[in-house]
Amino acid sequence: MIRSPFEQRPLDAAVADAGTALLEFDRARVWLRAALVGAVEPLGAEVWVLDPALEQIVLVRHPWRGLVPPGGKVEPGECPRDGAARELAEETGLRPRLLEQPAAVAVRSFQPGSPVTMSLSYAAIGDPEQPLVGEPGQPATWMRLDQGWDSCFPDDAVRIRQYVNLLRSGSAAW
Repeated sequence: MIRSPFEQRPLDAAVADAGTALLEFDRARVWLRAALVGAVEPLGAEVWVLDPALEQIVLVRHPWRGLVPPGGKVEPGECPRDGAARELAEETGLRPRLLEQPAAVAVRSFQPGSPVTMSLSYAAIGDPEQPLVGEPGQPATWMRLDQGWDSCFPDDAVRIRQYVNLLRSGSAAW
C-alpha cells in the first residue's frame, strides 16, 4: 500500500517504537508486520506515569473502560509518542518527560466492535504532589501498584507491574 508522507512518518515512528519497546504483548510485532500490508487502523498510545518510588501509577476513570492509563487514539499525522504526551496532558494536566525507550507494545481493541490495533505504552516519572486535572467525567487519580483496579483490560496491572520490576532491577533505563 502506498501512503502519503503525512501518513508514513507516524507509521515509521510507530514501527520503530514497537521494535524498541521493552515489553511485547499479544504478539504485537507479528501483528504489525501483517497489518503493514494493508491499511492500518488508528494507533493507540498511552503513558504509564509512575511516582519516583515506583509504587503508584496515574489512572483515569474512563466512562466504560474503567480505570486505565491516560491515552487514546493517535491523530492522523501524529507520531505515537506525541499522541501519548498529548493525551496525557489532556486527561491529567501532567506534562512529564517520557522515558526514551517505549515501555511496551500490545494489540487490542479499544471499543466493542472496533478492529484490533496496535497500542504503544510509554512511561514517565511524575510528581504525586502535582495536581491532576482530569477531563470532565473522567477523573484522574494516583493508584498504588500493589492494588488491583477495575478495567476492561484486566492484564494491564500485571503488565505494568512487570515493567516496574524491570525498572527496579535496572534492566530498563529511567
